[in-house]
Amino acid sequence: MSKALFLDRDGIINVDHGYVHKIADFEFVDGIFELCQSAIAKGYQIFVITNQAGIARGFYDITMFEKLTQWMVAAFAGHGVAIAKVYYCPHHPSKGINEFVTSCQCRKPAPGMIMQAQQEFTINLAESIFIGDKVSDMQAASNAGVACKVLLDSRYTNEQPAEQLVGVNRINELTQANAFIK
Repeated sequence: MSKALFLDRDGIINVDHGYVHKIADFEFVDGIFELCQSAIAKGYQIFVITNQAGIARGFYDITMFEKLTQWMVAAFAGHGVAIAKVYYCPHHPSKGINEFVTSCQCRKPAPGMIMQAQQEFTINLAESIFIGDKVSDMQAASNAGVACKVLLDSRYTNEQPAEQLVGVNRINELTQANAFIK
């Protein structure tokens, strides 16, 4: 069994400008390539676990998302980082304009995307790490049994009650996540 570094996308890999779906708007977060290089050197596989409700809302479609994802994965490869797979949820339970407006088991905080990765890649979740910037990321990781949960403080985390963050390691900058890569 292998260990995984699960990464949320918006806010962790790229600066969250809101429904980022164009290469021109994609700005990598400082330190993301170095973090992933360190993780790979320590035996982790890298996975992206991302809610993409912009698809349900009609801001962009799957083809646009996949084009941006291919570009992002190639950028990581250019820095010596192999992304094992990108898992995404195009759904939203109540907001949107198309067939993706539905409840599902993949949208975080549900653990569906993590569990799919675990099954496809035989991942030991007890040795894995999830880094996100929303409480729903931490809930998904907890619901899946990911041992190490790292929350990058953001505009989304400040209003959350502390009891929702029990067992979560909080950081102020992505570079601080290196301390959890073992």
